[in-house]
Amino acid sequence: MATALEPPMPASSVEKKRVAAQHQADRARQKQALNLQRENILSQRTSSPARRSALEAALAQIEAQINALG
Repeated sequence: MATALEPPMPASSVEKKRVAAQHQADRARQKQALNLQRENILSQRTSSPARRSALEAALAQIEAQINALG
């Protein structure tokens, strides 16, 4: 029976590869979702300066998130 004081068991190399693949897939899904949001913002047209400013701010935030994902 394991106690809270015992160190966790090291993961096998197969488990490490599975976890790495899962993280990579998660990042790819996040990047795809952000790219779709970016395309949606770029497709919007407005004559309202306030709306245009909000879209530009949202676009900057999304592009920063895309860059952070690599």
